[in-house]
Amino acid sequence: MAVTAKMVKELREKTGAGMMDCKKALQETDGDIEQAIDLLREKGISKAAKKADRIAAEGSAHIEVKGNSAVLLEVNCETDFVTKNNQFKNLLAELGKHLIEQKPESVEAALEQKLHGEGENLQEYINSNIAKIGEKLSLRRFTIAEKTDNDAFGAYLHMGGSIGVLTVVEGTTDEAVAKDVAMHVAAVNPRYVSRDEVSEEEVEKERELLKTQALNEGKPEHIVEKMVEGRLGKFFEEICLLEQSFVKDPDQKVKKYVEDKGASLKGFIRYQVGEGMEKREDNFAEEVMSQVKK
Repeated sequence: MAVTAKMVKELREKTGAGMMDCKKALQETDGDIEQAIDLLREKGISKAAKKADRIAAEGSAHIEVKGNSAVLLEVNCETDFVTKNNQFKNLLAELGKHLIEQKPESVEAALEQKLHGEGENLQEYINSNIAKIGEKLSLRRFTIAEKTDNDAFGAYLHMGGSIGVLTVVEGTTDEAVAKDVAMHVAAVNPRYVSRDEVSEEEVEKERELLKTQALNEGKPEHIVEKMVEGRLGKFFEEICLLEQSFVKDPDQKVKKYVEDKGASLKGFIRYQVGEGMEKREDNFAEEVMSQVKK
């Protein structure tokens, strides 16, 4: 039976599912609306669509490591209760394994890929978990890192995944060293590895700001330049990892800690769950009740 636009529209209105999902369901059920509704429900698509406009800014970061590849990813949900759910934890692990295996270029590309190369795609897999868990879930972002046999990954999840950090340290295979640096990154939140990564534009903007501050403090112009350069050093300490005082030993810089291990820091990735996202303004009692009612 030919699937018409009118049939797709009717199914969309009844389920809230996307146009292509509705069209595919109608094709698979030979145009039977009721069977198509059941099919969408079985796949979790109908339930997922109804939750699509809900705010999901909680969630967990997760790190998966396999050989010389590692991935840091963030999956969002609606409440932090769900992050303690074993099914949610399993979802994180499965997505992590898939991302390392397939190495997609973007979230959009990942969602279209077959899970572990077979069966349902990632979006369908997430939808089926939405149907079981009862909350909106979404793969927000991921970063894949690579190393050689002579390097080490540092994997650290803070507070069960509210912050995730992945570091790559070259010249040592000691994961404890790499993890120490990852813990520092989680705590201090640097923006760059070294001052070489800071754009000249950003440095110049900070220099002008510091100059204006010094002049407003009434400092003589002939010493302002020297003061500005001194304060720029403090600016770099705040934003550059290697120039920061190491959290586990504030008497030395991160750069010295790494160098003393015969190593160098290649890079880091830091995710803080929900950063930059709109948050729900629920109170705790309402959140508990929303869980009890499910």
